[in-house]
Amino acid sequence: MIHILRPLPTKFILSVATLGALGRSRFMPGTLGSLAGIVWYTVGFWRVAFFPFVLGFCSSIVVGILFCGEAEYRLQEKDPSCVILDEFLAMPLCYWGIERFAAQVALWKILLYGFLLFRFFDMVKPFGIRSLERIRGGTGIMIDDIAAALATWMVLHITVPIVFT
Repeated sequence: MIHILRPLPTKFILSVATLGALGRSRFMPGTLGSLAGIVWYTVGFWRVAFFPFVLGFCSSIVVGILFCGEAEYRLQEKDPSCVILDEFLAMPLCYWGIERFAAQVALWKILLYGFLLFRFFDMVKPFGIRSLERIRGGTGIMIDDIAAALATWMVLHITVPIVFT
């Protein structure tokens, strides 16, 4: 594991990885992280062109791998449930390209539908997503959420024209 964040204080690492109080909530922290991820998408990625989207998303995934891995190391627990940065950072992938539906469907409906799909794929982990949890460190924490987001993206783009017409 890469420990470039080792000099940073534990409190800071854990605050980032848990999104502050959201990850310490007794009420479904992963769900709260996903909801916060919708805000991250709308503020940082809505209507962003392809290359800036890819650059921003890939950069945020690298940050997520580093912080989630360091939090896991410091907490001495594999993929701790309080670490929700992974859900937060994966959410923009769910919605990449939904602008094409914006003229026909209210944005809030697509965001809600994508959120429900993502939570389903993140919790049930079908299509081999569960096997990705075996990967160690920050990469393992992030990769299953990226796979769930990719599955959400595919289902969303295939079904939005069917569900909302």
